[in-house]
Amino acid sequence: MVERSPAGVTPARSSTALGRPVATSHAAIEKAAFRLFGVHGFAGTTLEMIAAEVGVGRRTLFRYYRSKNDIPWGRFDRTLAGFRETLAAMPASLPVDEAVHRAVLLFNDFPDGVEPGHRERMRLILTTPELQAHSVLRYAEWRAVIGDFVARRTGAGPHDLLPEVVSQVSLALALAAYELWLRHPHADLGSLLDDAMTGLRAHLAGSSPAGG
Repeated sequence: MVERSPAGVTPARSSTALGRPVATSHAAIEKAAFRLFGVHGFAGTTLEMIAAEVGVGRRTLFRYYRSKNDIPWGRFDRTLAGFRETLAAMPASLPVDEAVHRAVLLFNDFPDGVEPGHRERMRLILTTPELQAHSVLRYAEWRAVIGDFVARRTGAGPHDLLPEVVSQVSLALALAAYELWLRHPHADLGSLLDDAMTGLRAHLAGSSPAGG
């Protein structure tokens, strides 16, 4: 549920005491931060420590992330934009529940070999008390993408009951799949999400707008 890949970022430049340009990127910051989180814990890692690990000034970090809490989420704004595009591309002939189901699976299809790994990211996000309040904001943004899609497809308002139900249930189902995935190292995330998201149809059974 976070940024898909750190590849393709454009380096920004800062200056060292010797005046030499230092390049960094979202990927470099995230890798450095997660190394420090592993050693000192999330609460024990400061932005100054992350900046020193990357080799840039503290102010440079703010060009990439608004706060330490944003780093585990990666480039989430960009990821949400992709989620909107995925939903918008779903065939109009698909029932709403199936379109959301497919989009959620695509949204959570992450490549292997990326550092930090997706399991490491999600374990930090879901188990770190200091991140819980921040995560509520990110979840609300994710739900809003689904709610807007459902509203457009059904002619409802974005805050009407059906869009709210679909977005809330989708988040609950996805988080349940993630909790199981984190508890079982050999489990397949895609399969768990697929199984969990089938529950969306049960929640919407008999609701005529959901098939519109």
